[in-house]
Amino acid sequence: MRLTLYTGILLAGGFTCLTPALAADPTGDWRVADSVANIRVAQCNGSMWGAVAWEKTPGGRDEYNPDASKKNRPTLGMAILIDMKKTAGADQWEGQVYNAKDGQLYSSTITPVGSDQLEIKGCVLGFLCGGETWTRVGPPIPLSPANTAAKGAPKTTGTAPKAAAPAGAAAAATPPAAPKSAAAAKPGQKGAADPVGDICLLPEIAGFAH
Repeated sequence: MRLTLYTGILLAGGFTCLTPALAADPTGDWRVADSVANIRVAQCNGSMWGAVAWEKTPGGRDEYNPDASKKNRPTLGMAILIDMKKTAGADQWEGQVYNAKDGQLYSSTITPVGSDQLEIKGCVLGFLCGGETWTRVGPPIPLSPANTAAKGAPKTTGTAPKAAAPAGAAAAATPPAAPKSAAAAKPGQKGAADPVGDICLLPEIAGFAH
């Protein structure tokens, strides 16, 4: 059985060549098979989380959720990979995956394959397992500043993404010849070209992780 992780989507195959240094890092943006969505994976307080970061057709809703109060929630920014913990001695993370096609949670693992593919496998009660492969479309994401809100979390370094500047300040700092969306397009930074930004700050993830 092929596991569908996002409303009607089968996960991606194919790849592009990235540097070996990125191997075994599941963070970053990943494209699903039908190229209709990207899933952003980031480390939030020691666990890997994934959320819908881009939709080819905007305005998706979580219509199959059995909780009536969530049926109208946007799929953009919705958590798909949930609280995935590192497996000892392996480049693999275990947790849950949310299947928006039926509104259910399944046991799941994610495993980087080289630097440009991420294998997603899920099972229903230990059987009826299926999986697919996502393709990297964005680089690994530095540790989120949101992790410092958790007790005992490591402090972030200067490589962490900076908070978005006020609209007026950003406009003033941008050279006239530069594209207006250039600064906002970086994964992890919220802006006009990236409405999701740092997924560790999304209420659904922040409330669980912290």
